[in-house]
Amino acid sequence: MNLKFNKNEDQNKLLLSDLKKRLAQVRKGGGAKRLEKLHNEGKMSARERVDYLLDSPGDAIEIGAFAGYEMYEEHGGCPSGGVVTVIGKVSGRLCMVVANDATVKAGAWFPITGKKNLRAQEIAMENRLPIIYLVDSAGVYLPMQDEIFPDKEHFGRIFRNNARMSSMGIPQIAAVMGSCVAGGAYLPIMSDEALIVDKTGSIFLAGSYLVKAAIGEDIDNETLGGATTHCEISGVTDYKAADDKDALNRIKSLIDKLGEPDSAGFNRKKSQQPVKDVNEIYGLLPGSRSEPYDMVALIERLVDGGEFEQYKEGFGKTILCGYARIDGWAVGIVANQRQVVKTKKGEMRFGGVIYSDSADKATRFIANCNQKKIPLVFLQDVTGFMVGSKSEHGGIIKDGAKMVNAVANSVVPKFTIVIGNSYGAGNYAMCGKAYDPRLIAAWPSAELAVMSGNSAAKVLLQIEKARLKKQGETIDAEKEKELFETIKSRYDQQVSPYYAAARLWTDAIIDPLDTRKWISTGIEAANHAPIDRDFNMGVLQV
Repeated sequence: MNLKFNKNEDQNKLLLSDLKKRLAQVRKGGGAKRLEKLHNEGKMSARERVDYLLDSPGDAIEIGAFAGYEMYEEHGGCPSGGVVTVIGKVSGRLCMVVANDATVKAGAWFPITGKKNLRAQEIAMENRLPIIYLVDSAGVYLPMQDEIFPDKEHFGRIFRNNARMSSMGIPQIAAVMGSCVAGGAYLPIMSDEALIVDKTGSIFLAGSYLVKAAIGEDIDNETLGGATTHCEISGVTDYKAADDKDALNRIKSLIDKLGEPDSAGFNRKKSQQPVKDVNEIYGLLPGSRSEPYDMVALIERLVDGGEFEQYKEGFGKTILCGYARIDGWAVGIVANQRQVVKTKKGEMRFGGVIYSDSADKATRFIANCNQKKIPLVFLQDVTGFMVGSKSEHGGIIKDGAKMVNAVANSVVPKFTIVIGNSYGAGNYAMCGKAYDPRLIAAWPSAELAVMSGNSAAKVLLQIEKARLKKQGETIDAEKEKELFETIKSRYDQQVSPYYAAARLWTDAIIDPLDTRKWISTGIEAANHAPIDRDFNMGVLQV
């Protein structure tokens, strides 16, 4: 391998090492002392519960591990949003598992906690996956109640989704393994079946202190809403469990007896490994986000047998479209080509930029995949659509709108991997979060923003200079450089993949070598939900 390959490999493996360190930190939740306290109460941690429940924890994928990352620092932080959400198999059935982390503010709900729970429910609803709630929460985090309580995408939406999933026939099982108070008490009871752990689980609209204050009644929490009360007196819960493991074993048994799921009928054959060494991805992907590389080389290391059948290979070369298989599943791939390409007319095309011809090609390919019921995979490394008079006169807005329209109206499941740049309208056209990918993950090399930090800093610097000039101030070259670096540093923090993952603009930051697992798991989940509408692009019909 050449020097450039080795340099790329070193840079990408450093990014991967940083990812693993950050993941290890957030997975500690509220820390060792709070975990010890939990164990002393006879309870397992959220992650221990999830691992015990799953058939093979190593094969599962975690959604939103970085939710809340470096947010709410003034409140002590909220690692993983105070809740663990995982897609994995329980008794052989693919499920969504949602587990409150009681080591983080006693499992209290921050704004990002609500958003993460809603994302988990969205995935379950889109894919008709059974959903399991492992409840251990003190309810809404009161200092931030105005950001979690009343709006459409706040806490109450979760119970609305409980009701909607029930009407859709999506199995919901809840185990009350700790506190379940106030509005949160509705979640397990709106599930199909509810379990409660003796002595540690409790459900009530108001705890004993509030009851005393409100109506003057003296009563302890166990008598008010413990396992015996709800299994033998109120009938609120269906099963009493002796401890956490007993509850989790009961859930496994309940899932084991579910009827077979429906099937969307996506094509799958025996899986093959890529022919070329997947580890070479680290050396092929440049450390610099502006440096060109051949996306085909990455695709060959992601798809079965390295086989990628390109559609319109000689046309619209800044987007690659083609058919392949990933872990046996047939997929249609739409990927940005980062190489500088030359047209037959001798024109040079910038890599990572969407031109009219490439947008037209992608639109037609997306329509073909919808017609043939083939899931779509978007590999993003895009700086946006081409600008300038030639592009405008050629109708770039119209062609770009057609591509965005095709992505928005696509009825087959879509999966997005952000490899490098994800800027501006390119993010939309390549199926960013706003366009409902079933799953969206980023490599550690990803950047998401309206534009790059360098470009944004230049624009913002000009605005700042104009403002100072109006005030009669001038800045010398040294001051201008200092101002530029300050602006760029602030903006660069916001384009980081961790900034995006903290706000759930992506579902995860993943090792590039886990890409096949993510896409395969996503399609397996999507295969449980038959397509129930036709593909139609409306007034922009191709």
